[in-house]
Amino acid sequence: MSEENHIIDTLPLEELSALLQEAGYRTNETEHNGSKQLLSASQGIGFAVRPGNMLGEGLLDFTISCALRIQGELPEGLIPAWNRGKRFSRLSRHGDFLVLEMDVIVAGGVRRAHVRANLEIWDRLLQEFLLYLRNYRDENRNESHDKDDASEHEQAISTEVAE
Repeated sequence: MSEENHIIDTLPLEELSALLQEAGYRTNETEHNGSKQLLSASQGIGFAVRPGNMLGEGLLDFTISCALRIQGELPEGLIPAWNRGKRFSRLSRHGDFLVLEMDVIVAGGVRRAHVRANLEIWDRLLQEFLLYLRNYRDENRNESHDKDDASEHEQAISTEVAE
């Protein structure tokens, strides 16, 4: 059986880094709160790959997340509207950050192609997320009759990435 068709039930962080690089991402391994994570970017927006549950040195699952700093107030309904329309990710607010996350499960056995497909889904979700934020901002600007409200909505959604 070729390496590509081999079933994996754990994924070492180094192997996940290699899969990201095969998909065209540059990765940096860093440490956050005592555990290793991978940092990368797509379309100029940074994201982190954080280990979830471990079995020995291998990941059973991991979370891909992108945190954007919020400036001002978020338009009402922005988060629930995203979460109603997207199956593979979740959007939430954590303090001054708007966080998009996606979980990937390896436990139970998957092929490397499954992990790669999830990375492609993430890339697509990130593209859609940025478009969603722009469109949401523009819709609120067009609906607003008060210029101060429009600028408040525009400032609320910033593409400044959390470190």
